[in-house]
Amino acid sequence: MPKELPLVENCCPPLSRAPLSQQDATRIAGAFKALSDPVRLRLLSLIASSGNEMCVCDLSSAFELSGPTISHHLKTLRTAGLIDCERRGTWVYYWVKPELLGMLAGILGAEPVPTPA
Repeated sequence: MPKELPLVENCCPPLSRAPLSQQDATRIAGAFKALSDPVRLRLLSLIASSGNEMCVCDLSSAFELSGPTISHHLKTLRTAGLIDCERRGTWVYYWVKPELLGMLAGILGAEPVPTPA
């Protein structure tokens, strides 16, 4: 089982309100790095928009990629703490971990960034 990145407890105000500490930035960068690949971003989007969970069989059929490639991307998302999964018989089901997504959304914030004068 991959080692999951630790959640940053009570983190963090929006970037436009306060700078991140070095430690928080290092932890959070792992999640953003996992999302920096278009396939992983799309996988996360498919899982999140399903409303509950998705079978790997449905995820694989949405791409023109091999099964091992999809598995690699899903493992990266799991290691970053963005999704979790459970094996049921021969299939694996994936769901989003809303805590980390909520934290990332909060960091990016909805506040406008001031324009330099």
